[in-house]
Order: sequence, then C-alpha cells, then structure tokens
Amino acid sequence: MRNYLEFYIDGAWVPPVQARELDVINPATEQVAGRISVGQAEDVDCAVAAARRAFETFSRSSKAERLELLDAVMAAFEARKQDFADAVREEMGAPAALAAAAHVPLATAHFAVARQVLEHFNPDVSQGTTRLTKEPIGVVGMITPWNWPLNQIACKVAPALAVGCTMVLKPSEVAPFSGHLFAEVMHAAGVPAGVFNMIHGDGPSVGAAISSHPGVDMVSFTGSTRAGIDVARNAAATVKRVHQELGGKSANIILEDADFAAAVSQGVAAMMVNSGQSCNAPSRMLVPAARMAEAKDIARETIEKQKVGAPTDEVNLGPVVSDVQWNRIQTLIKAGIDEGATLVAGGLGKPEGLNQGYYVRPTVFADVNNEMTVAREEIFGPVLVMLGYDTEEQAIEIANDTPYGLAGYVQAGDIDHGRAVASRIRAGQVALNYAPLDVTAPFGGYKQSGNGREWGENAFHEFMETKAVLGYGNA
Repeated sequence: MRNYLEFYIDGAWVPPVQARELDVINPATEQVAGRISVGQAEDVDCAVAAARRAFETFSRSSKAERLELLDAVMAAFEARKQDFADAVREEMGAPAALAAAAHVPLATAHFAVARQVLEHFNPDVSQGTTRLTKEPIGVVGMITPWNWPLNQIACKVAPALAVGCTMVLKPSEVAPFSGHLFAEVMHAAGVPAGVFNMIHGDGPSVGAAISSHPGVDMVSFTGSTRAGIDVARNAAATVKRVHQELGGKSANIILEDADFAAAVSQGVAAMMVNSGQSCNAPSRMLVPAARMAEAKDIARETIEKQKVGAPTDEVNLGPVVSDVQWNRIQTLIKAGIDEGATLVAGGLGKPEGLNQGYYVRPTVFADVNNEMTVAREEIFGPVLVMLGYDTEEQAIEIANDTPYGLAGYVQAGDIDHGRAVASRIRAGQVALNYAPLDVTAPFGGYKQSGNGREWGENAFHEFMETKAVLGYGNA
C-alpha cells in the first residue's frame, strides 16, 4: 500500500493545509493500491509563492549550472528505473514489459534531449543594433494526465528546467504514483528549493487553482479537449500563456500501393498499444473500399494474436485505467453496434476469464462511415474503426474531416507518394510507413488537439518569452 499524503513544496515534504484523502485503485485488481492527499487552493498558493521566490535566482542560473542539474536528475532517475516501472504498472495497468521498455525510457529520453538542446542553445540573436533574447517565461503550472503519466511529466519538466523556469506540478489523481516518485528524484538530484513543486489533487481543487492563479505565468496542460477548454477559461482572466496537448482521432491511410497485409496488421497492433490509451493512436484506419473484406480478415487474425491479461504477465494489453473509462468504452462500443458498424472482433464485456479488473476486449469495427459516433469521438481504448474510401482524394477528405488534428499516418509503397499525401493531412505530426517515434521532433496538434508544441528544441521556445533590446549594438 502506497501512502503519498504529503506534497513537495519549497524543497521539502509538507502536509496538506487540509487533510482529505483519496484512494488510488489498481485497475488490474480493482483494489486500493494507495492513497494520496487532495490539495486545495491554499496549497497551490504555498507552492506558487515558493516557485516565484526561486525564479528570482534560478532564472539567472548559468547554462553550465543547468546542464549539471540535468545530469544530476538523469542519474537520480536511472537509480529508480524499476521503481518507476512498478509504479506505472500499478497505477494505470501498463504491462510490465511496456512500462519498462516504453513508459520509463521515454521519460529519460526527454531529459537527454533537453540536455543536448541546451548545450547548443543560444538565446541571443543580433538584428542590426537590436538584441533579441529569449528568457524563461516564469512560473509554469503543469497539469498532466494518467495515460502516459511519466512521459507527460518529463516532457514538460525537462525543457522548463533547462531554460530556467520554476514550476508547480499536479499529476493525475487517477495515476499519481509516478508523479510522486518523480518529486523524490528531483529532491535527490538537488534541484534548488522552490524550483520544482508537486501537489496531488483533482481538477476542481488543484487544477483550477493552478490555471487561474495570478502568480502562474504559464499553464501547460495535457488531457482531454473538454478539460482543456476549462483550463483555458480559467487562465483567461490573468492572460497567461496556455499550452495544450489535447485529444485526437488520428487517421491511418493505407494507400493502394502499400504492402496491404503488413500495413493493416501493423495498424491494428499499433492501435492496441497501451490498451488504446494514447492521444495519437491510429484509431481510424482508411482502406480502399474494394479491399474492405480483405482488411477485415487481416484485422481479425491480428486481434487473435493480441493477449490481454494481468500487467504482471507477458501480455500485449493490460486493463484500462478505471471503471469510469471502462464504462465509457463500453458505451461507445454499443453505439458502434447500434449504428450499424460491422463488428469484426471483440465487442462488449470483458475478455473471457478476466472477471476482475477493467479489461476491455480488443475491438475492431469495419464498414464505418465518418458520421458514426465511433468515428467522431475519441474512444481512448483498444477500439479501431475501419472506413473505406473510393479515391485518394476521398481518403484525404475523410482523414481531415475531424475536429482533431494531433497525428496522422500514411502507408505507401512509393515514398514520394506517401510524402505527397502526408503534406495534405491537417495534423501536427504525420508518420510515414510506421516510422519510429522521434523524441526530438515537435509534438502537438492542429484544431481542437491543442496549441503549442512539446519535445525537442520546440519545447524550449514554449517556455520562453522574447525580449527585444533596442540600441544594444550601439557604441
């Protein structure tokens, strides 16, 4: 049982202003795995005050000092890798192999990239006699989700720390364990008091207090579009910068000249990673209508190879994160059935033999049109929808016919063909032929998938202001 009842504020573990506890449920067992305290606005006030004090000195720290600090954080993180993997498995049900091979390494990669960028980063540029300079924006409020809990913390904290910001983090109350361990790592690394602060709590109690706080200069939020709208509204009164990485309903276009069997099979398997709980998941597969029957057979065969089970076992899919999420997914699967989509695999209820835990049957719908609920709404579970297209133009039109624009996927036999189609997808990141993840590339979305970019050097600019000093170059 994990009892994480204190907050990390001003370099120390402190009790909450008001004692109120929340159970954290292990989604594989439906049993209480730990407890956290739920913060209040007064706790946020304390954390923001600490961050503002620390900003006065940390914002003026040298590049060498911050490089040394990033090295210390990475060393402290390395020493706790297994602890982090165990935490992610317990809090959100990630299979042990996925936690160790993806969740934890992604977090360390963001710090390694931030260090690499910082080493060569020059914040000052001359423009005639004017000096343009980049400066840290100030105190950053960070609100992170439960689906990739460690990655989403690291990809915000690493660049913010590198450029000299101070911060207040609220990890997801649904999956808070890795966030708590992250604070322990920051302390062990010797991050100066007040530079990094962490408060547990929910959106109404802590998230709203952070996003509306006049002492917070920027809020960086990752989560649903619905919640992102609330964050923006709360932030509007103080005109702070709002950076958001929100929902997605990403199209995966299988072009006529692609290796069809491989493209469909890989697309189905990719959708099931992390139990489908990824904002950039390839959740809408577009296939030539004349080959829909073939695609169904390939999808069915692929799903049969997917093993669902306890995250401690060698499985592809663990549970989804909560009973709330499980019920939402079931409602959407039922909508797909009721609206006439062809159920190729999976369906309602839990997989056979898995009666305890929030397990979902990996599901594929075919013969879907883009007006169906399952094609419009982000399901955030292991559910793939397959849509047919008659022409390439129609495929591009369907792909862009969504309020989201986080990611896109294009599979092509001829790379120039794939590039041409990718250039027309309205999304922040498009992967050609299942290209591997690039943590140096900007990550973020068009339309209702958010604004701003995370990862790599682009993230540095999100956490900085631009100042022009006129006459700087005059004798």
